[in-house]
Amino acid sequence: MAMIDEIRRATQAKACANPRQLAPLALAQIGDTVCDLYARIYLNDQFARSPHELHLAASKFVCAAGQAAAYRRMEPHLTDDETAVFRRGRNAHSGTMPKNASAADYHTATGLEAMVGWLFLSGADERLNELMTYYFQPETKPE
Repeated sequence: MAMIDEIRRATQAKACANPRQLAPLALAQIGDTVCDLYARIYLNDQFARSPHELHLAASKFVCAAGQAAAYRRMEPHLTDDETAVFRRGRNAHSGTMPKNASAADYHTATGLEAMVGWLFLSGADERLNELMTYYFQPETKPE
């Protein structure tokens, strides 16, 4: 997906000087938006959908349970730095908990979002694209 280049070009956004210095919840906020954008573009590329269908399908990818499942697919492929940023995000306390998510899924999703935000702000676009391929892989069920 070359969309990150297009976003940077359109907004003239550059990589952040030191995203590691940002609070984990600030990274997660950016990562949430990046995940949502990837999900919508991925779904648009699959086949044409009405806006409502697109919203419902994207919600399955970006809800806490969907992001926790995506993290489990990514986890074996993460570097030590990526894992460290994930842990910072997972351990951050936002003070709120969604009604429709378990605490474990919510914290895992926040960690994933922090890691995605960190990669985006670091300008690690190739790595982000690589990890997002795992995000959209179908869930494999153990036999």
